Amino acid sequence: MRHVGAVLAALLLAVIAAAPAFGDPVAIGQVKTASGGATILRDGARLPAKPGDPVYQSDVVETGADGGIGITFIDNSVFSTGPNAQLALQQFSFNVQSLVGSMLAELRKGTLSVVSGDITHHTPGAMRIKTPTAILGVRGTTFAVEVH
Repeated sequence: MRHVGAVLAALLLAVIAAAPAFGDPVAIGQVKTASGGATILRDGARLPAKPGDPVYQSDVVETGADGGIGITFIDNSVFSTGPNAQLALQQFSFNVQSLVGSMLAELRKGTLSVVSGDITHHTPGAMRIKTPTAILGVRGTTFAVEVH
């Protein structure tokens, strides 16, 4: 009987070790396009942005004078930044089964084009874009905004 208990304990430890750690970040989208100087600031590191790279809540996307980046989120929203942009992905939650979620991004400078996805189609106003002078409540549309 002791042998069975030891086997079960070892199996449980193996399952726990293989499971993602509590608090591991979950990707909220991925880079679809990146050109010129395009980087992602994450946990104090500056990472070159490449197509296929995941993006996470709290990432800051930056582009240089010749840069641009396109991101597709898990709710099918699409963001495209132009040159000299800084975009902070401050808050994102989305349930792929119920299509309920919310998003807050802060455009600190530059240009941003948005095609909203399932978040706003299910809950108009659940996506917000913050700028230095205003907060846009997105109700399901395509738009562009510029911050100088």
